[in-house]
Amino acid sequence: MIIKEEFLSRLRKIFDLNLYEAKVWTALLSRGVSTAGELSNISDVPRSRTYDILESLEKKGFIVMKIGKPIKFVALKPEEVVERVKKNLIVNAQEKSRRLEKLRGDEVLDELNSLFTNGIKFVEPSDLSGSLRGRQNMYNHLDMMIRGAEKNITLVTTAEGINRKLEALMPALEKAKKRGVSIKIAAPITQDNIKVAKDLSKVAEIRDVSNHNLNARFAVVDNEQLMFMLLDDKSVHPNYDVAVWLSSEFFARALDQLFNSAWDQFPQLGKLNGKK
Repeated sequence: MIIKEEFLSRLRKIFDLNLYEAKVWTALLSRGVSTAGELSNISDVPRSRTYDILESLEKKGFIVMKIGKPIKFVALKPEEVVERVKKNLIVNAQEKSRRLEKLRGDEVLDELNSLFTNGIKFVEPSDLSGSLRGRQNMYNHLDMMIRGAEKNITLVTTAEGINRKLEALMPALEKAKKRGVSIKIAAPITQDNIKVAKDLSKVAEIRDVSNHNLNARFAVVDNEQLMFMLLDDKSVHPNYDVAVWLSSEFFARALDQLFNSAWDQFPQLGKLNGKK
């Protein structure tokens, strides 16, 4: 049986399978019911590996083992497989989440923190930097910065970016506000994002930069850490977005001071004209 490599590659990504699992599964789908030996011949998977592969597929909910001799395997309807895989993913995610939650206060986490704290003493401040690729990674790191904020947060973004920040960062911003952290957000305010801006105004002071030609994307936290995005979000796919993170009090404080010197020039959200 010949299956296109492109099709197998898609199956592997969608269902999180390895190459042998994808080959054996598609082979069984083409037969409905089959033995391990037959599937080995059809799929061109070594016989020594076929039983392990079938056992793995059975555990994942892709197939069912038929009782009797010789042992045969039954393919399930693809729609049923999708439902089973979804349920298994949810169960596994919940289990992993519970396992990670149990780490709070555990000696394992204490040991990890000790390793990090002791190791960081030997790191030069200039070494605390890195690049972040992919918008989801960028927001994960920005969320971490906000959760650790103690004094102030400055966010400068685009008209589209402010919409994304409500969805990705609102819970962390709400908690920061409750801790007494001062939060400033500047972005071009338009008809498409005015509602989002008003929602964010519950936790932050919002200013409109539409008339100041400020096309930038950066964040400064506690005048110690900063993240700035290198590309225009209008022209880059989210997977290829890039940011640079720095832990530099000298640079962060300078950038924050420059921005604050222009802050009063930007109209406040409540004083915007013609935007409802």
